[in-house]
Amino acid sequence: MIFPKGNKLNSIIPIRYPQCHKGKFLKTFVYDLSRFTAVRNQCDCCGLKYRLEPSFYFGSLYVAYGIGVVLMILITLNSYLISHTFSFLTTFLLICFVMTLLGPYINALSKIIWVNIFFSYKENHSIKKN
Repeated sequence: MIFPKGNKLNSIIPIRYPQCHKGKFLKTFVYDLSRFTAVRNQCDCCGLKYRLEPSFYFGSLYVAYGIGVVLMILITLNSYLISHTFSFLTTFLLICFVMTLLGPYINALSKIIWVNIFFSYKENHSIKKN
């Protein structure tokens, strides 16, 4: 781990559960397009269930929107700085390409950020409870 224990980035960057920072958060690989939205119901390491209500992950759409807006602004700025002229069509196509390419990763990232808002690292829960 690059960051000290308990830092939320230890959960967000590798997409691991926030309470133990060890269990896998997604059921499959991020770019498995058949099930890229599938999240585990329970952590394999600490056993905690991370679904507070049936529509719990709907809130992650706000996080995904924020990430998308930041990416679009960065792409637009880079497009302008690299070419020194602004082409709406080129910038629009570049944004569409990047957002399509990063879509599944943004989905996973927004969900893990959303879960990290509600759950924190607990060292004593790093062993699975039966």
